[in-house]
Amino acid sequence: MTMSYYTLGNSGLRVSRLALGTMTFGTEWGWGADRDTARAMFDAYVEAGGNFFDTADLYTGGTAETWLGEFVAERGLRDKAVIATKFTMNSNPGNPNAGGNGRKNIMRAVDASLKRLGTDYIDLYLMHIWDRLTPAEEVLRTLDDLVRAGKIRHIGLSDVPAWYAGRAQAIAELRGYEPISALQLEYSLAERAIEHEFVPFGTRHGAGIMVWSPLASGLLSGKYRPAQAGNAGRLDGFRNTTHPGFQKFSEHNWAVVAELEKVAAELGRGMAQVALNWVATQPGVATVILGATRLSQLQDNLAALDFSIPPALRQRLDKVSGTPAPFPHSYFGPEIQVRVAGGVVTGDKPSGYALPVVVEGEAVAISSN
Repeated sequence: MTMSYYTLGNSGLRVSRLALGTMTFGTEWGWGADRDTARAMFDAYVEAGGNFFDTADLYTGGTAETWLGEFVAERGLRDKAVIATKFTMNSNPGNPNAGGNGRKNIMRAVDASLKRLGTDYIDLYLMHIWDRLTPAEEVLRTLDDLVRAGKIRHIGLSDVPAWYAGRAQAIAELRGYEPISALQLEYSLAERAIEHEFVPFGTRHGAGIMVWSPLASGLLSGKYRPAQAGNAGRLDGFRNTTHPGFQKFSEHNWAVVAELEKVAAELGRGMAQVALNWVATQPGVATVILGATRLSQLQDNLAALDFSIPPALRQRLDKVSGTPAPFPHSYFGPEIQVRVAGGVVTGDKPSGYALPVVVEGEAVAISSN
């Protein structure tokens, strides 16, 4: 394959369209890859042209960051590698300031990550999840301080409400802080909720979307089927979890799996490759994070962008995976918009649209973009 690269949001940081996730680096959680397998996957990804690595301070108790740093150093790739890591989670029970998004924890967490990664800077530093407490002003000021100190280069948000992301970006713009370049969010044929708020926000305000769980925790790989007697079965290793990211069994998603299987067969491709291709080529998506526990899985996934999904087949996937727009987006359709415009049908301006403006008696065309 030939790896291609996108700039991350409005930044000048070029990242490969397929990123390597490291949540599977280590077996501390009772599943994942041992060191030799993790190293083999790292090597395969690099040799395929990948340059973007996603990790977090608490992945496998810190093992993921440590191994990633060692692998990068062993191959002398620090200048070439784009390393993203995250803060928020607490590894010190009983100490409320050892987690969350307050300034105290961010300053603690970044130094700990730098040490585990064996580097003096992080390319992209992300809030892992909204803590429902810390003002965006405090988070943005702290991250901007870290950029100015040279410890991090770019910043991003993961798993936050859309209103919080919008406020954070507005604060950054108005105060001259480092802007948000990335939004790391769940997105797949089985989970399309971000299309209503986050995709428009990201495309209009300069934040590239980093997709996590593009295969819906393995559901879209074809390894799961509705069980006999109506039992939906389980996702390996997470049968007892209440984590929302692993609640994937539903009638809607089984219909998605069935149609995906048919489309994949018509394309002569694996289900996982088609699902990855679909999400990677959706509006606003900068990169898709690949997570694997076996080298063969990763190698298969790395071929996901070696083909195109024809429009007719893509339309079938769009239709089966779509869900009704929630309020207030259900009010933004053509029926309401015609009433807003007084019965005149309007739409988005075409690319290159020019608005004539009269200046001192002469018509002058200026771009509206």
